[in-house]
Amino acid sequence: MRASRLLSILTTLQAKGHVTAQALADECEVSLRTIYRDVDALSAAGIPIYSERGSSGGYRLLDGYRVRLNGLSSTEAEALFLAGLTRQAADMGLGSVAASARKKLLAALPETLRSGAMRARFHLDAPGWFSEGETLANLPHVADAVWNGRAIRMRYQSRAAETERRVEPLGIVLKGGVWYLVARADGNTRTYRIARILELDILEDRFGYPEAFDLEAYWAESTRRYETALHPNQAELFLSPWAIEVMDEFLPPSVRSGAVVSSETDARGWQRVTLSVGSATHAAMEILRFGAEAEVVGPPELRAEMAKIVALLVETYDSESQ
Repeated sequence: MRASRLLSILTTLQAKGHVTAQALADECEVSLRTIYRDVDALSAAGIPIYSERGSSGGYRLLDGYRVRLNGLSSTEAEALFLAGLTRQAADMGLGSVAASARKKLLAALPETLRSGAMRARFHLDAPGWFSEGETLANLPHVADAVWNGRAIRMRYQSRAAETERRVEPLGIVLKGGVWYLVARADGNTRTYRIARILELDILEDRFGYPEAFDLEAYWAESTRRYETALHPNQAELFLSPWAIEVMDEFLPPSVRSGAVVSSETDARGWQRVTLSVGSATHAAMEILRFGAEAEVVGPPELRAEMAKIVALLVETYDSESQ
């Protein structure tokens, strides 16, 4: 415990330059007397720490002194610094651990980047637009079960029904600000949205983690299958130049990622576009975002759905019918 505290004092001094004894005591959650003893121990070990007296006094390392405490090069530290999910680590109950790791990374960075420049120049905002993401009471417990290979029993609210099940947690995925649990249940690997876990208990029994399981590969394949199932149909339409320009903003990512824009144009200068879509009703709602700047060519059932919706809109907004 003391070795960890001495290391924490050293990394704090190396990262911040000047720190008061009280600040070190607060951070390490020990008394001032303990900090004085720890600083004396570091000095006796040859670490060039010196004190500054007065109201703004404190401790600092000798100018120019640096020690690589973690084996990281500065470029490695920079790369890891950019990968830090501070808020998300806090969601999983790892906020203090992430802060400690971040401090050690700061100690390995060059002087020009330790002054807060990295934080000022790079910011990761994981949730999508118009979404605050999910901060969940059950997430730290799920993470604990994942780290320790413990099965969990949970009450889960799916879209269809509320169920109770025992699962073996294999990993956690954060996508678009939403947390998912990947777990094995009844011999099959499934995905659960953590926000829908109503209650959970971490069980005493442990399970053997499948050696061949690859979380990243599973998620990529699962996402591909989900998007394919969600958009099994093809729509052919012509879009105006304006609609082509705003297509990325108007269509959801799962639709626009498979869009094929042809160089073929009609007499109006509109381009032919092929989209992967869901049901005729769902596809019509998405295409109507373009208003009169889109014309559906096929399939016939989608044209019919568009005509039905437009007719209802005309009936609703026809001033003569008021």
